[in-house]
Amino acid sequence: MDMFFGGLPAWGFWLACAITLFAGFVKGAVGFAMPLIMIAFFSSFMTPELALAALILSVLTTNLHQSLRFGLGPAWDSARMYWRLIVTTCAGIIISAPFVVILPQQLLFALLGVPVMLFALMQLSGWAPFISPRHRNGAEYGLGMVGGLYGGISGIWGPTAVVYLLAVNAEKTEMVRVLGVVFLIGAVVLSAAHLASGVLDAVTLPLSAALVVPAALGMWLGFRLQDRLDAVRFRRWTLIILMVVALNLLRRAVMG
Repeated sequence: MDMFFGGLPAWGFWLACAITLFAGFVKGAVGFAMPLIMIAFFSSFMTPELALAALILSVLTTNLHQSLRFGLGPAWDSARMYWRLIVTTCAGIIISAPFVVILPQQLLFALLGVPVMLFALMQLSGWAPFISPRHRNGAEYGLGMVGGLYGGISGIWGPTAVVYLLAVNAEKTEMVRVLGVVFLIGAVVLSAAHLASGVLDAVTLPLSAALVVPAALGMWLGFRLQDRLDAVRFRRWTLIILMVVALNLLRRAVMG
């Protein structure tokens, strides 16, 4: 049989599995970047709609594991502490998801990639921005909405949450757990939104489900690395990956 899941040939399916394994490893190590890696590589041999559908269930299941890795209680505490970020992210996803097939993604990638890259570069050079407690509520509302609007269209809402948590100096374990909670709730909303939009259907759902297995294996391997990283190295690697993510967004903005 020439065609595999989601209308892909066999080589495309196994390549998607390998990409998902690597993306899961990175997510396990630093807590984010999985959908960015997946959609960046998937888009080279899938349509934008299929690439988005393929990553949704892997993102959903790995974020469930990440958010609950340290127990339900700590996850609930993180959700209560950062509810503004979570609520506005979900709202943005719901607003923008119906426009996935009509909005120019290149422009959106450029608008997100430039500020994220500048932030990562300045942090790596020694500059350390700090959001004071009295400004955190506004920052959560604003960055959550921006991240959600991008997420509904592209499946990517992580960079703005990472920028916020770095700017408030969140501790490593807390940062990974909060990202897991934010990403999990956003992934539930994204899944529901694209079941309604038609991006997830009888053809694309089997592909998305099949990629859950390599995603889980990669994440387990990444967790083992994360546990060995101290706070300084974890922050540095987070910034390096954030910069790579931003450069990829800019590449997609220029090359499509």
